[in-house]
Amino acid sequence: MKKENIFKLLYLELFKINDSPQKIALGLGLGVFSGIFPGTGPLAALFLAFLLRANRASALLGSLLTNTWLSFVTFLLAIKLGSALFGVSWQKLQQDWASFLSSFSWLSLFKTGILKIILPVIAGYLLIAFCLGLLVYLTALLVLQRRKT
Repeated sequence: MKKENIFKLLYLELFKINDSPQKIALGLGLGVFSGIFPGTGPLAALFLAFLLRANRASALLGSLLTNTWLSFVTFLLAIKLGSALFGVSWQKLQQDWASFLSSFSWLSLFKTGILKIILPVIAGYLLIAFCLGLLVYLTALLVLQRRKT
């Protein structure tokens, strides 16, 4: 199946969901958020959709569209944003992260300090995931409201 056909099919499936545009768009945004953030994915998207009473099908769809592969693409951006938020050099943070991963052990985790390395990267991912999730929510809401009226 061609790439264009897949997106057209996904687009059409969103309109077949029998729910309000707000709930569908919220589910899609939550799915994108949880799909971008590393270590989370479809289960987290379904859980968030359940908690916030969003559409679970669109949350699952958003998560599957962005799950894992996008978190690898946004890794450097997450490091740069996280280092800016915490006022550290992104090059140093990237070096520390690479060193931490290459010689991972639980002892090294506590020796180097979890907050020094992991927290800035997590903060960067949270910011990216939130912004893209919000963008997808607003775009989907606009499209769904126009299409369903």
